[in-house]
Amino acid sequence: MKSVITTILFFSITIFAHEVASQTANNTVASTTIPIDSIIEQKMNEAGIVGIGAAIIVNKELVWSKGYGYADKENKKPFTTNTIMNIGSIAKNFTGVCLMKAVEQEKLSLDEDINKYLPFSVVNPYFPEEKITLRNLATHSSSLADRYPFYTDAYNYKGTPDEDLGSFLKNYFTPEGKYYSKENFLNHKPGSYYQYSNIPAALAGYIVEVATGKTLQELARKHIFRPLKMERTGWALSEIKLADHTKLYEKEGDKVNHIQLYTHPTYPDGGVRTTVSSLAKYFIALLNDGEYKGARILKKESVKEMQRWQFNTSNKPQNMNLAKLNSGIFWATKQGATRMGHAGSDPGIKAEMLTDLNKEVAVILFTNTGLSEEELIKYHFGIFTELYKYGVKLKEAERSGGKRD
Repeated sequence: MKSVITTILFFSITIFAHEVASQTANNTVASTTIPIDSIIEQKMNEAGIVGIGAAIIVNKELVWSKGYGYADKENKKPFTTNTIMNIGSIAKNFTGVCLMKAVEQEKLSLDEDINKYLPFSVVNPYFPEEKITLRNLATHSSSLADRYPFYTDAYNYKGTPDEDLGSFLKNYFTPEGKYYSKENFLNHKPGSYYQYSNIPAALAGYIVEVATGKTLQELARKHIFRPLKMERTGWALSEIKLADHTKLYEKEGDKVNHIQLYTHPTYPDGGVRTTVSSLAKYFIALLNDGEYKGARILKKESVKEMQRWQFNTSNKPQNMNLAKLNSGIFWATKQGATRMGHAGSDPGIKAEMLTDLNKEVAVILFTNTGLSEEELIKYHFGIFTELYKYGVKLKEAERSGGKRD
């Protein structure tokens, strides 16, 4: 549910035999995939990654997608581009789309005090006179914070959260709440300091629900999932077919442990479950000003605002280096400001939905195996880099008139 939080990485590894078969979900470049297949399978073997799904988008078109390894290692069930997986904090971007839809409908403003919309007040005790806005929440500059290990302790492996979203947030942000602490806030004015956070993102999603009278699940089904025909996609375990969901794995030392699927009360900051194939449709829509094959999820102007860099040299959080990071509405630069989009990390999963800054080459990558920080850098991001390089080759072949057999 939550994005790349290097302080809470969840470890996993498994023995991955050389005879593991990979499954092709899109054969547009079948005759040229052997090198990339070999590279991915070698890195999977070395890292112990159980299953992978990936897609490459070139100039807003899906040109390649494939699954490798297993969704269920014990039963040898293949991981394909139609395997369902939770995508961590990429869900924040879906919250962003729902937020912008509410702005389109004039039910919300990005720059109003959030207390205009809430049934309870959220006030930073260090700066009680300063307003907090949805724009602050969506750019991680709200002065609200996650508190650890309290936050991770709220993960529920029994299938449903112990508490609903509104109750959790009220208990966390109001002085009479049982989770309230000054540690839930930063000693910085709203807008003046950047700190990636999850619970404030969930608060943004809750405000969307309050303002529209609809849950994010309902809004996403109506405005995103159905128009884009995103099959096998939902914002709750009850919305998807569990038999099609990958198993999740994590490592303790050299042991491989299967972990149960989980939920969290702050689902707007994570919790969307989808497939590589479906996420590719969504990503193309975002890259194409909100439209995919005649289906529009947002107005062009709304998408542009989502992806507009909100900070500049005269208006930025004091700790933000714009050469390495900038933020849109639940959209950000990544990898030293060479890519943009969103990423996700949670127990047993890592996911990427990133494009170059010109939106020419984009990569989606799912892995169902948690890795240590060192292994993530070497193997997960190593695979992402190889996929991106392969996408550049496909773009160059297309530009030169070459065929993707």
